[in-house]
Amino acid sequence: MIRTADRLNTVEEYYFSKKLREVRGLIAEGKPIINMGIGSPDLAPSEEVVSAIKDSMNEDGAHQYQSYQGLPDLRDAIADFYKAKFGVVVDPNSQILPLMGSKEGIMHISMAFLNVGDGVLIPNPGYPTYTSVTKLVGATPILYDLHEESGWFPDLEALQQQDLSKVKLMWISYPHMPTGAMADQRQLSSLVEFATKNNILLVNDNPYSFVLSNGPLSILGIPGAKEVALELNSLSKTFNMAGWRVGMVLGNAAHIDAILKVKSNMDSGMFYGIQKGAIAALKSGEEWFSSLDQVYQSRRELMFAIADKLNCTYDKNAVGMFVWAKLPKNSLSAEDFIDKVLHEKNIFIAPGTIFGSNGEGYIRFSLCVKEGKIREALNRF
Repeated sequence: MIRTADRLNTVEEYYFSKKLREVRGLIAEGKPIINMGIGSPDLAPSEEVVSAIKDSMNEDGAHQYQSYQGLPDLRDAIADFYKAKFGVVVDPNSQILPLMGSKEGIMHISMAFLNVGDGVLIPNPGYPTYTSVTKLVGATPILYDLHEESGWFPDLEALQQQDLSKVKLMWISYPHMPTGAMADQRQLSSLVEFATKNNILLVNDNPYSFVLSNGPLSILGIPGAKEVALELNSLSKTFNMAGWRVGMVLGNAAHIDAILKVKSNMDSGMFYGIQKGAIAALKSGEEWFSSLDQVYQSRRELMFAIADKLNCTYDKNAVGMFVWAKLPKNSLSAEDFIDKVLHEKNIFIAPGTIFGSNGEGYIRFSLCVKEGKIREALNRF
């Protein structure tokens, strides 16, 4: 047996990878499982997007290797989208790098900027991949606390009192995953000021700005942000293209060049047809966003009813495609609670603890479930 790399000792298999095997096993046994745990959009992309990829199949060069930097038209579409939706002006030739999903960007950024032993500030609760990738590259995760009482925003004054001399990078995610909390202009400005003062690269992971959100913001819209910040974004949630794997990272030219050095050694460019579909998606009109919100709003009201049935509390103003709910006092632990629901009601809900210790006492419902199934789940409770 060949010994695996020591770095694998620092990480576990992704929670959903393991848990979904259990869920699939229950389905194979004939259990009528309703999956409310995963944020994988069940809706289809627009007809224009699907037509764009179909129409591209016979174009010259469609099936050849593509540029590591993506089609110029795709970068132009991303730049136009950011100007129209966020009021942010970026140079499509030097400040945008398309990605095969923003998740790969987490690895690319970490490999481009982190050395062994560098400190990385990671939100608790937050996306688990921040921690696992940090460990895989030999850097040191430093968790910073987020709490409901403070709107799931970090106490930057308390952070400033810590020894930050080895900290190289800070992950943030607003709108926040998993809670759906927003950060306003003032809060984003304080994060940029904190990063500038401490010479830290600030990375905002921003895939949820256009789901049930009336005021999308980009960290790059804050004065001085481009000097210290990158932003990841994705077409997965906004345009129902999760399986297409289309994302992007934006920032100043020097930072983008550093990430390109990594990316260009790890893939051979995004498939031409997918890029064409992405261009069509980014040109979607306001009716696309409003129709998407109508679906999710209706589903969310039903999910609130389930949370009420379970005596949970939640923030009706949170955005994104999840409902983050606090379990009643004296309840089971989050993981014991969701296991009880899974085996007694055949409903899978995500426990808050997979996002960090500060997720204890919380559960997360996904809105990527058809209304009929949500109503069925409500009836089961």
